[in-house]
Amino acid sequence: MKDIKNIYLIAVCGTGMAALAGLLKGAGYKVSGSDVHIYPPMSVLLENAGIPVLPGYQKENITGDIDLVIIGNAVSKTNEEVQAVLQAGLDYMSFPQALSHFFLEGRKSLVVTGTHGKTTTTALLSWVLHASGRKPGFMVGGWLKNFNNNHQVPEGDYFVTEGDEYDSAFFDKGPKFLHYRPDASILTGIEFDHADIFKNLDQIKDAFRKYVSLIRPEGVILVKHADANIQDVLGEAVCRVETYGYLDGADWQIGDYRFESGYGYFSLSYQGEKKADFQLAMIGRHNVENAAAVAALCIGLGLTADEINSAFKSFQGIKRRQEVVGIKNGVTVLDDFAHHPTAIRLTLEAVKEAYSGQRVWAVFEPRSATSKRKVFEQDFPDSFLAADQVVFAGLFAPEKIKEEERLDPERVVDLIRQKGGNANYIAEVDDIVAFIAENAESGDVVLVMSSGGFGGIHQKILDQ
Repeated sequence: MKDIKNIYLIAVCGTGMAALAGLLKGAGYKVSGSDVHIYPPMSVLLENAGIPVLPGYQKENITGDIDLVIIGNAVSKTNEEVQAVLQAGLDYMSFPQALSHFFLEGRKSLVVTGTHGKTTTTALLSWVLHASGRKPGFMVGGWLKNFNNNHQVPEGDYFVTEGDEYDSAFFDKGPKFLHYRPDASILTGIEFDHADIFKNLDQIKDAFRKYVSLIRPEGVILVKHADANIQDVLGEAVCRVETYGYLDGADWQIGDYRFESGYGYFSLSYQGEKKADFQLAMIGRHNVENAAAVAALCIGLGLTADEINSAFKSFQGIKRRQEVVGIKNGVTVLDDFAHHPTAIRLTLEAVKEAYSGQRVWAVFEPRSATSKRKVFEQDFPDSFLAADQVVFAGLFAPEKIKEEERLDPERVVDLIRQKGGNANYIAEVDDIVAFIAENAESGDVVLVMSSGGFGGIHQKILDQ
């Protein structure tokens, strides 16, 4: 490949693509791109980094001075700019290929993967390494409040990546995480998800088998102890495997868990020998489990328990993960990204524990490609039973899913009621806001869950 100075990204406003653009700009390249969906927070990130974004996809944008094009998985081969790249014979790469080429070569690659919790765990690992002076690079699929960013150019030996099982590009249908050259890894759990690209759980397991086989023999993979699906993929591992979790038998066992005044307290033992006590500034048993994996990995990298615990206490979290949007007249509105039945259940349990004795509303928008499909119609009801009030919104862009494959939210609401829950189906955002305004009381907690913007519902509820 010729000397690269000028890099252009097609579909630059995706979370990962925007992070990559920021990394490349920070590393000294001239960076620009295009997208059809230009909105915060990624539009703000790109603007702050001084990266021009052209609206829409037009062949005129592909000029002769571009040395390399990075093509996001949001566009297909028929895209006008992609066609112009192919016709001009320009060099191009997928997003994960580029991340690997520019930032992982010659560094210790630490990859966090799994169906749930990987954004939080990647963010926490990045913060622990940064706070302890290790100067890592990182790329996270969420907005880290400690950095007010989702990426950092490495100055030290480590690069931390959120390893996504989603496909790489139209010319590479393999999962992104197969490009990340892992030296060490955390695997938080395996469940069925991404029904738009995987037919079943076996296909997902195959992807993880390939991933696990890539971890260097001298490396380590830390895996959630109580996960049968993970056990099915570990046969391909040539590295050391260590387990973490609450139950007896885990190599790294969590003990003495309690939640108090906004902190999760816990101890961590390795094969029966207590290593340290920790204090995490996050809600939820599941986040303590994520933190245990980070602590175990960092102890293996040579960090002290004091360094790790100091970072745990100062971790500010991630936007859209149990984030307090505001409190008005005693009603607290939380924003969360949860859209898979397991993530919804764990998030609700965490909120119920953190806001003990308060009434919790669960307001859910089926928006992701999987949550809009029938695949979880039987699983959703149990996930919501911890909530005192459930509101199911209408499907976002239902026309993108064949009618016979679509989730029926009214059916889910009926099933929640049959199981003793209190649920309503209200299709439109403004009607949901009016319903909550009429029925919420001081002390209530409204947990809004969606993988997208949900029509600005959070602020609308507060305004009402």
